[in-house]
Amino acid sequence: MIIWYNILFVLFFTVGLPLTVPVVLASKKRRKTVLQRLGLAPLPKRIQKKSPYSPDKKPIWVHALSVGEVISSVPLVKGVKKRYRDRKIVFSVSTKTGFEIADKLLKENVNDLFFFPYDFIFSVKRIIGKVDPAVVIMVETDIWPNFLFEMKKRNVPVVLVNARLSKKSFSGYRKLLFFTKPVFTTFSKVCAQTAEDAIRFNLLGVPKDKIKTTGNLKFDQTYDPVQGDPVSGDFGPGKKIKSLQRSMNICPGQKVLLAGSTHKGEESILADAFLRAKKDFPDLLLVIAPRDPERAGYVCKIFESAGFYSVLMENVQKTGQDKKVDVIVVDTIGILRKLYALAEIAFVGGSLVKSGGHNPLEPAAFSKPVIFGRDMSNFSQISDMLVQSDGAIQVDDADGIYRTCAMLLKDGIKAQKMGENAFKVFCSNRGAAAKTLTVIEAVIPAQAGLI
Repeated sequence: MIIWYNILFVLFFTVGLPLTVPVVLASKKRRKTVLQRLGLAPLPKRIQKKSPYSPDKKPIWVHALSVGEVISSVPLVKGVKKRYRDRKIVFSVSTKTGFEIADKLLKENVNDLFFFPYDFIFSVKRIIGKVDPAVVIMVETDIWPNFLFEMKKRNVPVVLVNARLSKKSFSGYRKLLFFTKPVFTTFSKVCAQTAEDAIRFNLLGVPKDKIKTTGNLKFDQTYDPVQGDPVSGDFGPGKKIKSLQRSMNICPGQKVLLAGSTHKGEESILADAFLRAKKDFPDLLLVIAPRDPERAGYVCKIFESAGFYSVLMENVQKTGQDKKVDVIVVDTIGILRKLYALAEIAFVGGSLVKSGGHNPLEPAAFSKPVIFGRDMSNFSQISDMLVQSDGAIQVDDADGIYRTCAMLLKDGIKAQKMGENAFKVFCSNRGAAAKTLTVIEAVIPAQAGLI
């Protein structure tokens, strides 16, 4: 199977080379990652071994695909750091934005960061040889055959954590079971988010004794009590939120609609909804954070074309006090979670287009009423729980966004209750990190005296 995979992989790469090279050269993101992912650029010095590790000193390698997976991994990485204090922990990502987020959130808990190799045999062998891990912990996705088979050849256990399989992905894998089953059976353990995910992994060939339902790590994310402490019930604006408001020229008491992680096609829908909402609520401010910050300038122009005074977040302080800003477009990585604290209402993007949605627990952690579109397939369990608990409302289009926002802005008690319900969902499902760590400990036991 792996032989046919490599033949096809090389064939497709060779055929696509004339198109691939211009794309890489034109993309700033890819130019900065391609050499290291090919194994042609050196890894950070703290990652490369100078001499062979003794078996009980080999590093723990954690891998997350991009931004969402990096954020999910934070509570687990902290747990691993606490448990295995004498081991190096190295962390890899596949995207530049994921790397930037990991650098902000994890630099105190990992020895260093690097880019995950492309699945060429030479790239995989070179980087794995340099890292020489005791175990690999893969978060959610980014499953590559050559990498997994090389780890199996080296007897390095690979644990897939926070594992999920959407109905669509599962169906696709089942159709190619002769090819995918050998890949899935390389995992030493699979920590599934839900019982349904566990069943799907089993049907793809993972033995039942290798699968454990541990819950969703996203529930274990930490929240920064920017606006007081939701646990104690103090929801009053504190010093941090006031400072954040001042930095964005947001007037005290001004209502904010925050749209997070939006994708191409969603901004025009939001512009239509916001145009109607501004007629009813003239002081309403829209803060919008495109999933890709490099699209910020383009998004700004969309709202300018709709007649709004729009500015990039980095230019807010340059705006004169006589200018009334309608839309602030976030062009900074790693600040979205904190910005949810400013909102009266939070819209979660990637859900009005076919992108599977993004994490609705981020606004729920700040007790915000949540809105999202119909495609929340990447977060189906969480979105269903929020809707069923009356912590979120699912909408179809611009009219749905407008009507929901208008209702919540007019009925502050309803909005507050929805936010509290969302926060209850966030709090009542925690514990996945501890369960996952128990599985990891069974694969690589902690040394005595390190706890």
